[in-house]
Amino acid sequence: MTPDPTTPEPDPVAALREIAFWMERERARTHRVKAYRRAADAVAALSDEEFDRIRKSGGWQDISGIGPKTAAAIAQACAGQVPARLTELRSEARVLAPEGTELRRLLRGDLHTHSDWSDGGSPIEEMMRTAMALGHEYCALTDHSPRLRVANGLSADRLRRQLDVVAELNERLAPFRILTAIEVDILDDGSLDQRADLLAELDIVVASVHSNLRADSETMTRRMVTAVANPDVDVLGHCTGRLVAGERGLRPESEFDAELVFEACRRFGTAVEINSRPERRDPPGRLIQLAVEMGCHFSIDTDAHAPGQLDWQGYGCARALANEVDPERIINTWPLERLLAFTVS
Repeated sequence: MTPDPTTPEPDPVAALREIAFWMERERARTHRVKAYRRAADAVAALSDEEFDRIRKSGGWQDISGIGPKTAAAIAQACAGQVPARLTELRSEARVLAPEGTELRRLLRGDLHTHSDWSDGGSPIEEMMRTAMALGHEYCALTDHSPRLRVANGLSADRLRRQLDVVAELNERLAPFRILTAIEVDILDDGSLDQRADLLAELDIVVASVHSNLRADSETMTRRMVTAVANPDVDVLGHCTGRLVAGERGLRPESEFDAELVFEACRRFGTAVEINSRPERRDPPGRLIQLAVEMGCHFSIDTDAHAPGQLDWQGYGCARALANEVDPERIINTWPLERLLAFTVS
């Protein structure tokens, strides 16, 4: 995000949301971030008359969802001051993965993000306005498909409704473009967890394995190659499924024949995702190098589930540079027209 740290932010809702952004960016615990987002929503819901009355009385903690720390930030913003917590976070902000900065400047968008329609924490508009603030020209909204119930995956009907919301937002946010998209689950037989007619309508389809990750190599290879060969699939998401850090614990890589999978990616025009989430770092370096040698395309994505996580692309950029990925082969360095020509071919 690129707020000017020297400019006061007197709007309490914007100040609370920026505090949450910086906390998410630095991987603060979810419940602490949610406290600021709940408070922002509570203030935003007030009428002008209610806001003025509470501002004069100072009774912010009388509102459900506002505690002592968030009340202090609101009061300071109402007084025309930058809240102390926001000043602290801005002063502590650092460039993430500075070795990836040059490549990060070349990226025009993010092709893997989530909203509160599935397992993300924020509304679509807030995610996309943050993407705009980060300098993106486009951003794909890839909420989960229905089988992933733990992530509130989208049925066909819910996806249809989401497409209507995206169309309305695109009218208001132009020239920025929200790409219609999905992260579709790769089922055990390699088929995709959403209706084919709907997938064909979308700008971007990210296909990922989320279940039976410990299947044997032959089974997993067949499953992934079948999905990659599907003409609707544009990006192979976090291909090994590994977790290397974080609250979710550790998880080893899935076993599959990477040469066969990446050859399928090359042949069928499916980009290999370099997932920027710090707990994933997927694929590992040796597989990025193999995909480079085999002539694959790539997409550097955040897999963001919150606005602050949209600034994690630098991590993926650093790993791409370390493994000698040619920026010209990274599809989200391309202008929108070229990207869409690639995904429909």
